[in-house]
Amino acid sequence: MEEEYIRVIKITLIGVISWGLMFILVRRIFSNYSFDFSTRIVSTVHATVAVALATLSIQDWSCPVCPVSSTSSLQQMETMAFSLSYMIYDLICSHFDQVLSIDNAVHHSVCILGFVAGLFYRKCGSEMVAALLLTELSSPFLHLREILKEIGYRDTDLNLAADVCFATIFSLARMVGGPYLIYVTVSADNPILIKAMAVGLQLVSAFWFYKILKMIKYKLIKRTLSSKKST
Repeated sequence: MEEEYIRVIKITLIGVISWGLMFILVRRIFSNYSFDFSTRIVSTVHATVAVALATLSIQDWSCPVCPVSSTSSLQQMETMAFSLSYMIYDLICSHFDQVLSIDNAVHHSVCILGFVAGLFYRKCGSEMVAALLLTELSSPFLHLREILKEIGYRDTDLNLAADVCFATIFSLARMVGGPYLIYVTVSADNPILIKAMAVGLQLVSAFWFYKILKMIKYKLIKRTLSSKKST
């Protein structure tokens, strides 16, 4: 067991350093773009790999959150350590940006505490991997919509398509799958800290869902008005 914890610590430390080096490289390549642009490139890489790792870590696709409240497998722990390293890097990196997002900082802090708790107790591997899958499914589209704006595709059909894809996947994953996962996690025999982190993450998701609804409403109204003016 000690060897597994040492492996998890190594993955986390090497991961934090690797994400930082990747950001520096991306920042140099895309030096003409903003700080946020580079962070979103790195975030897209993490989200894509995290979804793949989480998918491979699910033990039973007939019940993705099963076995509930069980001992985490080594593969699940490695997957959590991978994303833990990214969350630590991104939380640190966000402090160097001109604008600090409070809700994003809260989200990352909750995720970090959740991952640390899961790795420390070595429990809830199935639930945490499922949560990682649900939370990162929409992330590539979240970053894509902002990247498109910066490279000159603001208010285009392509940007609107990215908005719709993000809003749809986020809503289904976090507001349909999320509450079910919270119910499974809270009702099972899990440590109180993990239950609290699960509820906290869902509250953050609900807040973002509210902001997404406002964004979609604004986009549709703006597009309708622009269409009327053109006719």
